Amino acid sequence: MGFEVTHTGEYIEVYLASVNIQADSTKVVDVLFLITLISIYKRTPEIKNYAFHEQTMEVTPFCAALALFLFLFHLIKKLLFDGETTSPEMSLPPTPPSLPVLGHLHHLRKPLHQSLARLSAAHGPLLLLRFGTRRVLCVSSRDIADECFTTNDLAFAGRPVIPSVRRTSYNYTAIAIATYGPDWRDMRRIATIEALSGHRLCFFSDVRADEARALVRILFRDTAGDGFSTVELRPRLFGLAMNVMMRMIIGKRYYGCEAGEAEARRIQQVVQEVISAAGVSNVGDFLPAAIGWIARLGVRRRLARAHRYRDRLIQGLIDEEKTKRREKEDAGEVEKEERPRRTVMDASLLTAGTDTSSNTIEWALSLLLNQPEKMEKARQELDEQIGHGRLLQESDLPNLPFLHCIINESLRLYPVAPLLVPHQSLEPCKLGGYDIPRGTMLIVNAYVIHRDPELWPEPAKFLPERFEGGKAEAERMKMLPFGRGRRKCPGEALALKEVGLVLGTLLQCFEWGRVGEDEVGMEEGSGLTMPRVHPLQAMCKPRECMISALSQI
Repeated sequence: MGFEVTHTGEYIEVYLASVNIQADSTKVVDVLFLITLISIYKRTPEIKNYAFHEQTMEVTPFCAALALFLFLFHLIKKLLFDGETTSPEMSLPPTPPSLPVLGHLHHLRKPLHQSLARLSAAHGPLLLLRFGTRRVLCVSSRDIADECFTTNDLAFAGRPVIPSVRRTSYNYTAIAIATYGPDWRDMRRIATIEALSGHRLCFFSDVRADEARALVRILFRDTAGDGFSTVELRPRLFGLAMNVMMRMIIGKRYYGCEAGEAEARRIQQVVQEVISAAGVSNVGDFLPAAIGWIARLGVRRRLARAHRYRDRLIQGLIDEEKTKRREKEDAGEVEKEERPRRTVMDASLLTAGTDTSSNTIEWALSLLLNQPEKMEKARQELDEQIGHGRLLQESDLPNLPFLHCIINESLRLYPVAPLLVPHQSLEPCKLGGYDIPRGTMLIVNAYVIHRDPELWPEPAKFLPERFEGGKAEAERMKMLPFGRGRRKCPGEALALKEVGLVLGTLLQCFEWGRVGEDEVGMEEGSGLTMPRVHPLQAMCKPRECMISALSQI
């Protein structure tokens, strides 16, 4: 494999942007360092067989062999240039002991939110860490998180440059990844006003109801025999969420009867790969440019394939829609100019709106299977409010407070994004009495905050009742499952409507049980979102009292 000048320039640019370097002298040292390691790489083919182990983040023999060289580079750079971003007069947050070059990367294991939880438990709720070349602020306190997203909301409105996601985020222009500025504000306006406004959500309520009925119809068909049948819910829930987003974006279903099973599973894999890369779990993103480039080789190839596949899918559907539109009217040049932004927006909504809601429903059902008395309480509420003659509708959701308690408690224990989407400071600021330099990446550990014993009695226990009565709003204010501030997820309202409708319909129409005597395992996966490690399998059969209504859909 050869190194072309364009590739070298690209990674120099990405690396310099990622570490937020301003001084020309620093750039010279980094570029010389990069060229030196590229030369070593070119002259030593066997080096290409070494990389970082993705699951454990352990250092390989090649990285160990470069340790002395990297240490000297790190020492020279720190002595000569570190004062350009920090000074002895600054009062920085506590920092645990670290290693040269690697910083605190050696502490990290997957899932990352648990590794950071252990560091916070040992060293405090506000830590200044080093992920290789990157300065990282880790927050595990609700009060400090509130300060991040109120007093310092504008200061932390940026997003860090993470090389792995450059292509899948369309060169960092996707709404969740783009840094704060006019382009991001335009994208946010389109998302909140044109795509996810209250009016648009009401307009598409029939789409969500139709997809919920389609899911119930398939489950009824597959479990209509005597006794319970085993079902795997993840592909079905993902398919529902995928079709809801497709019909909102493009106006047609894709997952299910209009696509083969293999194609449908491929779409799910692509979305999950793109989402997993959007977090901070790839160690190669934080190492010096050349060695980080080597460490990212496998991730880059996988994401490049996912990016091409997703683009072909979305662009093909957009082109199909526009072909139909041109039969009725002349699209003109304006439509061509809007195509890139439309593709970016559609890809962002499709990626963010599928994996997250389906994960939440899967976690909620897992929790209910382990506490069937909570499931029965929710079912009694459904029977009292709706009866057995029809299926749940979105208009019924305000009358189902215990169902909302279950959803809130599920989001508390298993938030959509346990570390949120990383932020970055655009300017120096004060946080918790400490000085925070510009260019510091911010990670808020919502997983730890949601399980803080000072905020929640019996924090590890599934207790939907903690949200009952007048406590609901106050308890929700302690949580941040969708983030907070100006970078808060714009799809929160859609997600809550979809989760409430689908979860309530599944509880209303079917009896659910565990496969075997053991409790459902609750092992957490890794990535930006937090899926179950193993897809949920459950025993399912139609409720006798609902068979008549199910037979009519």
